[in-house]
Amino acid sequence: MAPQHIGNPEGYHRRVPKPPMSAITSLPPSPDEERHARMVKYAVAMGIRLVCILSCFFVPGWWLLLPAAGAIVLPYIAVVVANTVVHRQGAAVERPGALLRVGPRDEAA
Repeated sequence: MAPQHIGNPEGYHRRVPKPPMSAITSLPPSPDEERHARMVKYAVAMGIRLVCILSCFFVPGWWLLLPAAGAIVLPYIAVVVANTVVHRQGAAVERPGALLRVGPRDEAA
């Protein structure tokens, strides 16, 4: 005789855990987006350095030391900032309809 219940028999509850899914809010930025952001930071710092170098030709006296120091120090700062990778953790997202425990309940008297 063929079984009448193709699925789970009555009284038998089998919960198969689903693999963890990544929500779009918990994913890190793509490598292309991260690389682009670092390139923009480096380009801005190098633009400021270029302004410092050009201002060295127009600033008189002891004030010349400020743009010269900026032109010397900014490449180091730009490389350190551009190579810093920030790992942001997204908010923990819980899937609706979480698994429920099915079975006899332990009741404390």
